[in-house]
Amino acid sequence: MRAVIQRVKHASVSIDGHVKSSIESGLLVLLGIEEADTAEDVSWLAKKIVALRIFDDADGVMNRSLCDVDGGLLVVSQFTLMASYRKGNRPSYIRAAGHSTAIPLYEAFYRETSALLGHEVGTGEFGADMQVELLNDGPVTICMDTKNKE
Repeated sequence: MRAVIQRVKHASVSIDGHVKSSIESGLLVLLGIEEADTAEDVSWLAKKIVALRIFDDADGVMNRSLCDVDGGLLVVSQFTLMASYRKGNRPSYIRAAGHSTAIPLYEAFYRETSALLGHEVGTGEFGADMQVELLNDGPVTICMDTKNKE
């Protein structure tokens, strides 16, 4: 699994001109899933993101987590994160998981993060043409890949 994590002042995802989900201050997570990903990857990534200390404390030091600041979380599936660009100029998405693998893992990820945070997590819609709007805070952007846990 790959995640692009962005600290935001606010973010929303719209489908066909209608806002499906929105958050105020918190994190926007773009989530890419590949066929080799497992429930273990979901658990590791969910815990890591929720505990990531990238929010300012009283001294202006990034020392607080999403839980600490009671922030929002918006999770949007994005198969293009699994792009291979080694050959030619047209990216290949062969590593991206198919629906039968990706949908259950995507749903497990937002259910697990909801449970860890103790509140609902905003989501996009798997496979939909979505428009994502956000206001970066910082900007703070972090990329994680469960294949690089160590």
